[in-house]
Amino acid sequence: MKNLKERYHSEIVPALKQELGYTSVMQVPKFQKIVINIGVGEGASNAKILDACLSELSAITGQKAIPRKAMKSVAGFKVREGMTVGVMVTLRGERMYDFLNKLIAISIPRIRDFRGLNPKSFDGRGNYNMGLKDQLIFPEVKYENVISTRGMNITICTSAKTDAEALSLLTHVGMPFRKPKVEKTDSKTDLKPEAAIA
Repeated sequence: MKNLKERYHSEIVPALKQELGYTSVMQVPKFQKIVINIGVGEGASNAKILDACLSELSAITGQKAIPRKAMKSVAGFKVREGMTVGVMVTLRGERMYDFLNKLIAISIPRIRDFRGLNPKSFDGRGNYNMGLKDQLIFPEVKYENVISTRGMNITICTSAKTDAEALSLLTHVGMPFRKPKVEKTDSKTDLKPEAAIA
C-alpha cells in the first residue's frame, strides 16, 4: 500500500493539475508544514502537567515538542511575560505526511459523534485550522497515563493561492469534510394560492 507522500505525487498531483487547469505540476498546491499547539493553562505553575503535555505531543507527532512562552503579560488571564503557556510542534517532510495520514485514517474516525470537518475553517490564504477536544483519539496516548484531557489546534499550511484550491487538495487527500446542507423545498408552499385552495 502506498504511503500518503507517494500517493500525493503519483495520483493526487495529476488529478489536481487537471481539475484546476494548470499546465505545470509546479503550480499544483502542496503541503508545506503542519503546526500543532496545545495550551497548558494551569500547567504554567504545575511542572507535572507541562511535562505530560510535552511527552504526549512528542509521542503523537514523533518529534520533540517545545514549550511556548507568553510574549506579554495579561492580567485578566493571570499570565506574566515569559511564563510557559503552551507546547507546540512544527512538522515538515516525511513526519508531516505520516502525521496527516494517521490523522485522517486513524484519529479522526475515533472522534465520538463525528459529523465531518468544517469546510469553511480556512484563513483566506489556503491554510486550514482544526481543533480537537482531547488527545485520546491518538493511539500513542494511553488513557491510564493521562492526567487531564486537553484540546489542541492543528494548522495545515499549504502553498494554495486560494481557499478553494486548498479545499480541493485536502479533499483529494481524504479529509472528511462535512457536506453542505441542501435546503429542502416544501411542495405545498410552492403551489399557487388558488391551487392550494382547490
